[in-house]
Amino acid sequence: MKPAPPVTSTFTGKRIACRVLGAGYRLLKPLLFQLDPELAHERVVGFVGAWPRLVRRLAPGGGARVPTQLAGLELPSPVGLAAGLDKDAHALPVWDKLGFGFIEVGTVTPRPQTGNPRPRVHRLVEHRAVVNSLGFPSAGAQAVLKRFEYWRGQGLWPSIPVGVNLGKNKNTPPEEAPQDYAAVTRVLGTHADYLTVNVSSPNTPGLRDLQHGDDLRRILEAVLAHAGSKPVFVKLGPDMEPSVFLASVETALNAGAAGIIATNTTRSRPGVDPETALDGGLSGAPLYALARERIGHALEAASGKPVVGVGGVHSAGQVRELLDMGCAAVQLYTGLIYEGPTLVHRINSELSTIPKA
Repeated sequence: MKPAPPVTSTFTGKRIACRVLGAGYRLLKPLLFQLDPELAHERVVGFVGAWPRLVRRLAPGGGARVPTQLAGLELPSPVGLAAGLDKDAHALPVWDKLGFGFIEVGTVTPRPQTGNPRPRVHRLVEHRAVVNSLGFPSAGAQAVLKRFEYWRGQGLWPSIPVGVNLGKNKNTPPEEAPQDYAAVTRVLGTHADYLTVNVSSPNTPGLRDLQHGDDLRRILEAVLAHAGSKPVFVKLGPDMEPSVFLASVETALNAGAAGIIATNTTRSRPGVDPETALDGGLSGAPLYALARERIGHALEAASGKPVVGVGGVHSAGQVRELLDMGCAAVQLYTGLIYEGPTLVHRINSELSTIPKA
């Protein structure tokens, strides 16, 4: 095996900043974990959104650069932020400073909606996992547009590609779903570098039924009609049987999708005591093995189109494993909660020393 090509090393100041930020999170983590998970999330994202310039100064930067291409987009790192953490773009200016190579905002619905009743997010700390039944809480496409325009006007638009994860409103009947996905595309498509059709969240009734056949094809046609030259991905869930999953990948790509994001959260409970499991989609470390299996299926059916691997990723070794399997890039979310804000900086630095297969 040959070592990875040399990359730009980090400066001493960035290494110190990384250590300081990591130590700060280790001190704060026990306090944050005493709060309701969703409340803790809102407070952290709210603070970042209120003080973006300060956070950008404190952040360590990206670590080593590991340049990557994704559907024509130039990424400084193959590690992206998965949809769900920054749903309404409150913290958009800071993710590049934490080392992410791209970010996915959302899920964004056409009209504002509150999602499912609280409490709807639960930590399974011993498993480094989260169960959520959020149900697409969203400020709506127009509110996200105003926030996009605000960040651009303040000169705080991130230096990395920004994707928008598209969803439908809960009260939209399935036959009208294409109009919802097209509506978000019309509002936000010009600001996005890529778009993702989310038909795989387990927390919106009937949504996962849209991952197949004519339903998926109609949604993609509606989005592509307004996406212009922007690449459009489809995010699929891990709970389909392999043959059905393969068929959905083929349907998406044949309908014009630029690639596949695999996978969403799971309603199964791999490695988790069913008696402690709560309703909703499981993310985090227990998902990795199942996600990796479905990612392999996606790569098998992708015919060279890019696949973004996501699900339980929390280390440079896992990122390297997925890249060596053939993934164009990787996303994470729950790993950031458990490992802290320096995780991606560390992954980028370690990737430069892990030999490619």
